[in-house]
Amino acid sequence: MNDKRITQHDSRRHRAIVEVAAQHLNLDTLDERGSDRLDFHDVSVGSIRAALEAAYTAGAASIAAKAVRA
Repeated sequence: MNDKRITQHDSRRHRAIVEVAAQHLNLDTLDERGSDRLDFHDVSVGSIRAALEAAYTAGAASIAAKAVRA
């Protein structure tokens, strides 16, 4: 049962990371595709800041939700 919980957590974390990348960095995927043209992107500092803030907020919300469930 614990293994299933870890898998669900990893899946939620992955979805959250992909969502932040899509919304703030305009990335279609985080998969490496073996091409510089596809794997390297010019990203503004403002977009990086927004992505990091969104990731931090998502992490804080996750911790708060765990505290409520405990």
